[in-house]
Amino acid sequence: MTDDTRAKILRAALEEFSARGFHETSVRELAERVGVTKTAVLYHFPGKADIVTALAEPMLADFEAALAQAAEASDTRRAAIEGLLEVWLTHRYLLRMNLRDLGLTASEVVFERFRDGMLRANGLVAGPDADFADRVRAAQAIAMLSDPVVLFAEASQAELRAAILDGVDRLFTAAGGEGSGRGEPGASTIRTASAVDDSEPPEGRESGVAAERNSHLGAPAAAGITPAARKSRRGRPPAMKPEVIEAARRLYDAGRAPADIATALGVSRATIYRHLPVAD
Repeated sequence: MTDDTRAKILRAALEEFSARGFHETSVRELAERVGVTKTAVLYHFPGKADIVTALAEPMLADFEAALAQAAEASDTRRAAIEGLLEVWLTHRYLLRMNLRDLGLTASEVVFERFRDGMLRANGLVAGPDADFADRVRAAQAIAMLSDPVVLFAEASQAELRAAILDGVDRLFTAAGGEGSGRGEPGASTIRTASAVDDSEPPEGRESGVAAERNSHLGAPAAAGITPAARKSRRGRPPAMKPEVIEAARRLYDAGRAPADIATALGVSRATIYRHLPVAD
């Protein structure tokens, strides 16, 4: 029963932190949601930061394992990019929780492990002899893996994976294939990784969080971002579809700057201002 209560607290915390934010959710409210006393919650987790640590542990373990495997692979960049993408897809609802108010940073342990992992990932993607431009490009590629996963969490994993890897492919192709000159795989080697069962969100299977309970938090599945659409697109689109406008509003409500929203959605800042007139 004790383990069951702990699992229920974690499920409730993920849902409440995603819907309302880490800082706006109290321990007492979590206790009421689970149907236990506040003391019972504190028995399992002395503080809210400890709940975040427990929620993030599976993701961090997968993150660190993916980096370790990439470091041993013959195609380090490819293994790192595809490995990280699978981690983000698996734990996309936890990442989306962080979008609300950076709740994952409430735990110093989580923050430090995540920071160290991201620095290591940058080194793996940039390559051993990387210059400053290579490291910047690696940071861009890594950001391209997580942001779409958060924005379009309800989309088909197969379609989302293909679109993201296509975008990363274009980034390195535009750079002239510099990575291949250092024994790293060229952009053409970055392709969809192993097949994953998309019938049910992995995060939902692990934590019991049903996708429909979180559907109001992420971007719609039919956001119009497909590999074919990306290939036919030239420059930024002049307008946004209703579902993308809704995604922009969610980001703005979460405190993201208009310039960041424009970059994440692939539109101009003028388009963001047109659809979000209250933005500064």
